[in-house]
Amino acid sequence: MEINANFDERAVVHSESEPWIASPMKGVDRRMLDRIGDEVARATTIVRYAPRSAFSAHTHTGGEEFLVLEGVFQDEHGDFPRGTYVRNPPTTSHTPSAAEGATILVKLWQFDPEDRTQLTIDTTAETPRPVAEGVSEIPLFADSRERVRIELWDASANVNMTGHKGFEALVIEGSFTEGGEVFEKNSWLRLPSGMALSATAGPDGARLWVKTDHLAEPPVIPNKG
Repeated sequence: MEINANFDERAVVHSESEPWIASPMKGVDRRMLDRIGDEVARATTIVRYAPRSAFSAHTHTGGEEFLVLEGVFQDEHGDFPRGTYVRNPPTTSHTPSAAEGATILVKLWQFDPEDRTQLTIDTTAETPRPVAEGVSEIPLFADSRERVRIELWDASANVNMTGHKGFEALVIEGSFTEGGEVFEKNSWLRLPSGMALSATAGPDGARLWVKTDHLAEPPVIPNKG
């Protein structure tokens, strides 16, 4: 399966208008943003867990990164409420569930194979720091391959970025306009390396999950679980 698999092109998904697709586990549905592979895949997905649903125990050979968008996501390591950002590096395992339901943004098979940095950050408890006119951020993770953060754009702020090696954003709250399109809650944008970003925040501003500089190299295609 290939969805938005050409990383040299601009890609957009307005996920709130997309249908939910059932996963192999009852009560767990998905909206796929990009994907290369079938059930074992390099993937970026919004996943919805119905109350009392669970996924079977599994190991993340290629690593897992997620942000809780709604509800409380859970596994044997703890409870992760809305706004929690987690990195489970390659070789880690867990048994995810959601007693009261949850929705998460999750990325699979997008880690450096040698990365062993495990992180859990409550982004709602962090104080944003100004980084540009009309823009502040909450840093989440950075290494030689990528930088991940929450960005907050002031109302009507003009946000421009050039010289990056890939840009990806999901709207958590608010909205912005880019390329003549309006991006609202759970809309997703990916720009290839070197494609300039020129965006304007909506009248209420925007809160975004953002990753940059991660598309400099061809994607790793998983060949095992």
